[in-house]
Amino acid sequence: MTSTLKIEREGPQQCVARVTLNRPDVRNAFNESVIAELTQAFATLGQDLTLRAIVLAAEGKAFCAGADLNWMKAMAGYSWDENHADASRLAEMLWTIYRCPVPVIARVQGDVYAGGVGLVSVCDMVVAVEGAGFCLSEAKLGLLPATIGPYVVRALGEQASRRYFVTAERFSAAEAHRLGLVHELATPETLDAKVQGLLDALCANGPAAVRACKQLVQDVAHREISPELRDDTARRIADIRASAEGREGVQSFLNKAKPSWLS
Repeated sequence: MTSTLKIEREGPQQCVARVTLNRPDVRNAFNESVIAELTQAFATLGQDLTLRAIVLAAEGKAFCAGADLNWMKAMAGYSWDENHADASRLAEMLWTIYRCPVPVIARVQGDVYAGGVGLVSVCDMVVAVEGAGFCLSEAKLGLLPATIGPYVVRALGEQASRRYFVTAERFSAAEAHRLGLVHELATPETLDAKVQGLLDALCANGPAAVRACKQLVQDVAHREISPELRDDTARRIADIRASAEGREGVQSFLNKAKPSWLS
């Protein structure tokens, strides 16, 4: 436990971590403490080689409502330098989750607003209840979704972002699913089963391979398929084929045996 998060271990050999936003009274909104504790939690969990997956969840009716009102009141009196430092801490938090070597699943049980959309966007998989609403509401306040912008545009798509950044309209979980921000829709009753299905799939795969696959997507997305990139990908597959896990996985498949990570 931290002051704003619950952090638990579960699954076989405690190989899954669950990080739960625990400020339901303020709809799990961000403040300095939430940002600092999420940054530290994901930096620490990312170094744990026994971890196979992380579930990012939230208590209460909302997943995350963006900025805490008291935090916003404090920011209203900030200088430019103070605003820049504050925004840089949020940017670092988002980057830490995005680059966490362990796959991260967002369990979205309720509404997602403003910075909360950024939090969802840095996760690798998103399961949301059908009744959840999404809103990039910054423009309503005369602001813009700047620090979350690079991740939201990647996850939501450029054309949809051109609309929802400037209109600040609320859109449904079904629309978020259609646009690719949400991977799976669920009812409240099936939400945990959908998340567990993804955890089961992740834990059936080679642990090092899963981490390498996550990094591969981030490293090759939007890059020109140049001779340098082709050589880089050839080196990556050679590295993992020659690794102990890669050799064991191939031999287990050929011999119709279970690899050690399934035993």
